[in-house]
Amino acid sequence: MAECGASGSGSSGDSLDKSITLPPDEIFRNLENAKRFAIDIGGSLTKLAYYSTVQHKVARVRSFESSGRDTEQDHEPPYEISVQEEVTARLHFVKFENTYIEACLDFIKDHLVNTETKVIQATGGGAYKFKDLIEEKLRLKVDKEDVMTCLIKGCNFVLRNIPHEAFAYQKDSDPEFRFQTNHPDIFPYLLVNIGSGVSIVKVETEDRFEWVGGSSIGGGTFWGLGALLTKTKKFDELLHLASKGQHTSVDMLVQDVYGGAHQTLGLSGDLIASSFGKSAAADKEFSKEDMAKSLLHMISNDIGQLACLYAKLHCLDRVYFGGFFIRGHPVTMRTITYSINFFSKGEVQALFLRHEGYLGAIGAFLKGAEQDNPNQYSWGENYAGSSGLMSSSPELCPTQRFDLLEMDRLERPLANLPLLLDPSSYVPDTVDLTDDALARKYWLTCFEEALDGVVKRAVASQPGSVDAAERAEKFRQKYWRKLQTLRHQPFAYGTLTVRSLLDTREHCLNEFNFPDPYSKVKQKENGVALKCFPRVIRCLDALGWEERQLALVKGLLAGNVFDWGAKAVSDVLESDPQFGFEEAKSKLQDNSGIDVILGVFPFVRELLSRGTEVILACNSGPALNDVTYCESLIVAERIAAMDPVVHSALKEERLLLMQTGSSSPCLDLSRLDKGLAVLVRERGADLVVIEGMGRAVHTNYYAALRCESLKLAVIKNSWLAERLGGRLFSVIFKYEVPAE
Repeated sequence: MAECGASGSGSSGDSLDKSITLPPDEIFRNLENAKRFAIDIGGSLTKLAYYSTVQHKVARVRSFESSGRDTEQDHEPPYEISVQEEVTARLHFVKFENTYIEACLDFIKDHLVNTETKVIQATGGGAYKFKDLIEEKLRLKVDKEDVMTCLIKGCNFVLRNIPHEAFAYQKDSDPEFRFQTNHPDIFPYLLVNIGSGVSIVKVETEDRFEWVGGSSIGGGTFWGLGALLTKTKKFDELLHLASKGQHTSVDMLVQDVYGGAHQTLGLSGDLIASSFGKSAAADKEFSKEDMAKSLLHMISNDIGQLACLYAKLHCLDRVYFGGFFIRGHPVTMRTITYSINFFSKGEVQALFLRHEGYLGAIGAFLKGAEQDNPNQYSWGENYAGSSGLMSSSPELCPTQRFDLLEMDRLERPLANLPLLLDPSSYVPDTVDLTDDALARKYWLTCFEEALDGVVKRAVASQPGSVDAAERAEKFRQKYWRKLQTLRHQPFAYGTLTVRSLLDTREHCLNEFNFPDPYSKVKQKENGVALKCFPRVIRCLDALGWEERQLALVKGLLAGNVFDWGAKAVSDVLESDPQFGFEEAKSKLQDNSGIDVILGVFPFVRELLSRGTEVILACNSGPALNDVTYCESLIVAERIAAMDPVVHSALKEERLLLMQTGSSSPCLDLSRLDKGLAVLVRERGADLVVIEGMGRAVHTNYYAALRCESLKLAVIKNSWLAERLGGRLFSVIFKYEVPAE
């Protein structure tokens, strides 16, 4: 988030430099690779959207066999690692005051290199006003798009692609934002767009929607009447005044009309009986703040009641509010929420959107990119390049701001795990750090203290790079700033969880080209584990059936001890390089390659020996020292060369290796690789095993499935162990059978 200084437009990038605290290239990021543009210009705000190609580094692994090298030598690793360049797609959205539009257009013009189009999609009332300026500055033809179509397309896009996009506002909560779980079916819903007036749209499918009503009393009414009453011309200043006012000085309440008799009517005495009702009889001047507050209440209550009536008329229980009138302002959201609850008796829910200001720009972009069919892909918010939801509580900050949102196109489409009992109520995360202040303080401190170790690993993963230390320091600073933001605004990216803290760290690492800081660690551990594999299998095969089952589970859990993301483990591994599999088993109270090769694969082998088909799913991308899908392919190939059970299972497709679609130690079962979801359904999977502290404790501990499930992990965090009533290295072994 960049705060703006003095107002006024300029005619060059230099003037833009002087007006904001962030360098323009940190606002309009990757502009030199921008391919396509769209713009949404309202009465006071401009929202610019553009698509760019982003080049970043990825860690690739390749079996030495494919290059003809000998891997039987003791000192040889099991595969080679190379860092390669990869090009991916990114959507950028920038929101700023119209005051800066000319300076911003000049900066964009000076940095455009290779756009693919000569057209810019435009929507909003300002698309007409600024048409000539845009065409002159950018030398792109303005193609105006229908406002309502753009809003609906944008709303559908964010609801489908951004978890925790929608939130309810609860004034007595801390914080006030209660984020909603993404419903697998977002339709139907009512969209109430509050601009100068109010438009109410019923949305039934991606392409079917209809305008069902509206009102001339909207944001323009608040602005216009507010200007007449207070002589304040700026919309944000009016909101600022309202945040400091007392509406009861101006409004007539139920208790003012009925006295104590209001209770016999079943009404609260604090209800507004007449907006501005006291002003006619009072012989005094009212403050600007009180009048602005009364006006805001009057219009918000009216909109809330109108929205409620239309929702009831069309049998809808979800109403999303958008438009410049909302602006994340707490009084507005509180009043609309109260009005909806009051008139619907709690049957209709008022919902707001983290990115409601971008809906038009997103929709305009999607309209212009229809030939590329962007909706066929899944997208994810890039926390490293996004501002997040900013608090305007207790007062709206009157300074102007630049607001940023970035979304990366994911390599593969995502889908729900078909075995979720109820996808609409599934919540991946076990603890909501937004709610739990004690847990939030602990985990934020934990991630801060782990930062030095992550920086050290990042530099060590690229020994041949001359600028690795410099990039690692930039990563440290950026992630540290993100953590401080989350201390003060834990709701910035939706519900704060251990998973979101890990995801933010991965995004920041990728930003500075550290795709896999633990690649060397995993390479070494996988090599050691592969050499131990035959001995482990011989020992297991020598046991009786019951003893072998217990040994397999202990081995599975012992392998899970090897987690460089857990401080208690990394301290041991750093101090004792000889700490091995047997030592790990002894740590258990009666993730690496050691986890997968000596823990998971013997367990999988046992299932295969019983005639069970197994789908083994690993992370699509790197996260800490978890084995990735690409690494698992090589590991499985090496194990198959040593073990006939695994060899025949791979050959006969009774053992299938898949990717989860995740690049996190945690796992969201509502955003799995679509290929994995399809295979689970086709093969009729009837047991799900979720292994690891991130996947089975931080997430999915309470996940309810349609089939039997086994969740197992070792608690490698002393604070978490104590909170759960156990000790460090205690075991979670949770076998669940679905209710009939």
